[in-house]
Amino acid sequence: MGHIIADLKETFRRGTIFIQLIYINVGIFLIGTLINVFLRLFEVSTPDIFGIFALPASFIGFMHQPWSIFTYMFMHAGILHILFNMLWLYWFGSLFLYFFSAKHLRGLYVLGGICGGLLYMIAYNVFPLFSSQVVGSTLVGASASVLAIVAATAYREPNYRVQLFLFGAIRLKYLALVVIGIDVLSITSSNAGGHIAHLGGALAGLWFATSLNKGTDLTSWINWILDGFTSLFHKKTWKRKPKMKVHYGNSATGREKDYDYNAHKKAQSDEVDRILEKLKKSGYDSLTTEEKKSLFDASKR
Repeated sequence: MGHIIADLKETFRRGTIFIQLIYINVGIFLIGTLINVFLRLFEVSTPDIFGIFALPASFIGFMHQPWSIFTYMFMHAGILHILFNMLWLYWFGSLFLYFFSAKHLRGLYVLGGICGGLLYMIAYNVFPLFSSQVVGSTLVGASASVLAIVAATAYREPNYRVQLFLFGAIRLKYLALVVIGIDVLSITSSNAGGHIAHLGGALAGLWFATSLNKGTDLTSWINWILDGFTSLFHKKTWKRKPKMKVHYGNSATGREKDYDYNAHKKAQSDEVDRILEKLKKSGYDSLTTEEKKSLFDASKR
């Protein structure tokens, strides 16, 4: 119950998780662009900063910069590259949160990126078709992460209709099949590595959604690591905890108050669970005004 309320807090906050991911991607892109402009303007000779954070196709290159399996998914090669990725992240990130939690979105973004990067490296080092391209090839972009979110959403609600410009309403399952089909057909193109990574991300999204249906959250270990890292920047992590005060007493009045309080909390918890189940099955629009208010109040506690 506690983790559900925590996720609701994130969803109701002005800056939801997919907006935060967009801020991170855009911020890194702008900083990288400014650094490149500065270096060219003053003709400063430095190592390839972009390459340090891009994912190498070569296993040997990856061993020299293992952090790139994480950093590459926040790097972009150009304005159109980041524009389309962030638009997809915005559209499907908001849709994803109708069916999954904010932490699931954060964790799946990373999981999709990791799986996409691994499939990219495996393909380039195993298949002879790419043997001449292994050395010097690198991968950047959030596409694999975004495709994981698209695939998971399409698996969860395959018949959900989305409105597309010029094409009208289309079911999610058909949209996902078209996108994945294009990647399969494009494996022999000049951007073969990118399309292979897309497929790895899509497979990660399907893996996550099917596993969650069986009760296994594949993103839990990622969120555990990310929560541990972000907690280092919270003031309360470094504050000394006050000594616990213990009060003794066994009066009947005190026990009755405790009983009433616990009963009230149990009733509130049951009501929130009922509303969350309705939200999961029928969507946010199916909730009454009172139910929406109850969810909002619960998210503030």
